[in-house]
Amino acid sequence: MPIIKRYLSEVQVGVVPRTWWPADEAGHNQEAKRDHLNKLLTGIEPFPTPKPERLLHRILSIATNPNDLVLDSFGGAGTTGAVAHKMGRRWIMVELGEHCHTHIIPRLKKVIDGEDKGGITEAVSWKGGGGFRYYRIAPSLLEKDKWGNWVIHRDYNAAMLAEALCKLEGFSYAPSDAVYWQHGHSTERDFIYVTTTTLNHEQLQQLSDEVGSERSLLVLCPAFRGKGEYPNLTVKKIPKQVLSRCEWGHDDYSLRVENLPQKPPEPGQQALFDDEEGK
Repeated sequence: MPIIKRYLSEVQVGVVPRTWWPADEAGHNQEAKRDHLNKLLTGIEPFPTPKPERLLHRILSIATNPNDLVLDSFGGAGTTGAVAHKMGRRWIMVELGEHCHTHIIPRLKKVIDGEDKGGITEAVSWKGGGGFRYYRIAPSLLEKDKWGNWVIHRDYNAAMLAEALCKLEGFSYAPSDAVYWQHGHSTERDFIYVTTTTLNHEQLQQLSDEVGSERSLLVLCPAFRGKGEYPNLTVKKIPKQVLSRCEWGHDDYSLRVENLPQKPPEPGQQALFDDEEGK
């Protein structure tokens, strides 16, 4: 015990964070549960052992600075996002369970509206503000058919496929009402066209003629048969083009999407779990 006491007294001067966090400083499960029952999640059964906000506050104070990005891959009841938001950190939470809707979203709305009076609210003088976007995970873009060949997943309709491939190729999804082959654009003169139809020479030539010499078009289709060259067209096959963007040989894989543009929010739509500072 004397050795431990001496160590604690040394680290309190600010050399390194203390490694012993008593409940009266970092909180405890019952405190967090009372916050959920009385102030946050009215009428909703809280988690049996939720994390106290004071504990997350201490962790984020040690490990992050204002405007840093905090990731919680298992959002749970949303404590990490709530604390990070109140502390002026950006945050991302991931949650596959239904409590995403029953716990996290109602809780974060209270934080943003300034209605959350519990946790660290008074300690950090939180008054409300900010916002978040909410995203649902789409089904896998590809699946294997009964012969083991990769094909577009059956859950994708034409619009979903066009939007997904626009994002994959770095185009803004903006389908034209007047021009059938304009599903998106990367510049004012560079467009993308996604179709599940096999294209022949006559169809490609017609596309080339309509695009003209002042514009360019990326065409994504399952197969094509062309007899000549189309200088304003770039034709690629799907799903081969999708497979080329995947990483293989891991327990899981992700599409390399680091350079893709963000889709702007739709008017009046609220989205998660990515914090939007100051909005």
